[in-house]
Amino acid sequence: MCGIIGYLGPRNVVPVILSGLRRLEYRGYDSAGIALVREGRIQAERAVGRLDNLAARMNSQPDSAQQANGIQIGVGHTRWATHGPPSERNAHPHVSMDGNVAVVHNGIIENFLELKRDLQAEGVVFNSDTDTEVIVHLVDRYLHAGMTLEQASHHAVKQLRGSQAVVIICASEPDKLVAARIGNAGGISIGIGDDEMFVASDIPGILDYTRRIIFLDSHEVAVVQLNDLRVRKLDGGLVSKQTHTIAWDPVAAEKGEYRHFMQKEIHEQGRAITDTIRGRVDFHTGQVSLENLELTPDLALGLSRIYTTSCGTSAHSGLVGKFLLETIARVPTEVDYGSEFRYRDPLVGPGMVVLGITQSGETADTLAALQEGRDKGAHVWSIVNAIGSQAERISDGFISMRAGPEIGVASTKAFTTSIVDQYLLACYLAQHLPRYKGTQVAEHSHQFASELARLPNMVSQVLEPEPLYDELANLFHDREHFLYLGRGINYPLALEGALKLKEISYIHAEGYPAGAVCRGARWGLREDDLPDRAGKGTQRYCHCNCHSWR
Repeated sequence: MCGIIGYLGPRNVVPVILSGLRRLEYRGYDSAGIALVREGRIQAERAVGRLDNLAARMNSQPDSAQQANGIQIGVGHTRWATHGPPSERNAHPHVSMDGNVAVVHNGIIENFLELKRDLQAEGVVFNSDTDTEVIVHLVDRYLHAGMTLEQASHHAVKQLRGSQAVVIICASEPDKLVAARIGNAGGISIGIGDDEMFVASDIPGILDYTRRIIFLDSHEVAVVQLNDLRVRKLDGGLVSKQTHTIAWDPVAAEKGEYRHFMQKEIHEQGRAITDTIRGRVDFHTGQVSLENLELTPDLALGLSRIYTTSCGTSAHSGLVGKFLLETIARVPTEVDYGSEFRYRDPLVGPGMVVLGITQSGETADTLAALQEGRDKGAHVWSIVNAIGSQAERISDGFISMRAGPEIGVASTKAFTTSIVDQYLLACYLAQHLPRYKGTQVAEHSHQFASELARLPNMVSQVLEPEPLYDELANLFHDREHFLYLGRGINYPLALEGALKLKEISYIHAEGYPAGAVCRGARWGLREDDLPDRAGKGTQRYCHCNCHSWR
């Protein structure tokens, strides 16, 4: 989860930004950068690796970026790569050709290739492999057309497809920051201080300076100035925002605008999926890279079967993954509950993979199942969220969910990110198993990557209409039994939906394959069949010919 910090005020901007980025280090990153206004131009410094590398570069620069009015402005960013490998040229912030505009960004721009082609046709030279760079050139285009920074930012952001969080500064208008949020790929929090303003992707980054926070909702754009904060919908209408005072309690601070952690983690799914994809998909070629997965030449040549083993929510994720692995990679896949796998003497051996899915990486039954697979000579992989966990350590290779901390009792974002990880694994196998080289299975890579790029925004759209969910809750809250139905890949989702309802509300719920339940449910007497049911009283027979009695 990339970190964003912006500052406008009288303090020395560099320590403020570095301090904020350090507060967000737990979200992970592979490079970092800062942009500030100095002598009428944007000055940007970027470095690969730890923040200390960036701090060392900034320490060698002049201390002040102060304007004539005593105000300093800057933005900082920590990045996990999506488009293009980790490098200085791909690190944020990105700067326009004339050095007037700088942009930091979280999210995936679904239509960046077509935007990039249009800009290149106008003579724009790109200096990175990222999708983010199209934003800075779009803003610069509209500024040169005579628009203000606010107008140019609106026009630029409206052209982006997908879920985005964007912060923009401009040397020719050094008294303002522009921040935009579309969907849930990244949050935007605006901190109100005493004669200073802050912007952050998550509130821990600015809590050292202020507890008064405004949260941007999806499709909102804010123009942040010292004595003025304007928030508009992307369609132009002004929005009145509530200022939240964050408690000093660190738990309450972490919850931010949400009532509880489960709600927060539900809404983090778009961003968590974005982070899961980061650096693993080349959207130009469709190629998938899984940096910590050990796929040896011998295993690639002889892989005959995958056994997925997990418990609870992760088991339902594995059932979805079975469809993905068999459909995309054409590898036979079996799914076993972790606690059952080791007790049935499974037919596992060399040339097979036992794949464990566990959010914590410490689930005892899943760990025992992985050990059972290893003892029988299988290759062991795991999909884990907790880096350095036992499941990761005992595996030959692993895929990190990158879901971030799960504090809520019922798993949400680890479920969706582990499904995305299995999708990535299926694409990776299709591209790397020798038997599929040059076949249709491998040639669909670009289509799969394009669909994956759209996923975070689709998830965000599902999460937006919360009043609808309130209405449904009011409509059904007094029901005592729920039946979830699903066919094919949706059957595991029915199981997971029923599990969540039971876990959270203690209401009885069951998940069933759609074909296992009477489709007609039209019951009537069939006297001619009653003799076969002698002694069992009056029975009713379903008219839909599913041969069901009750």
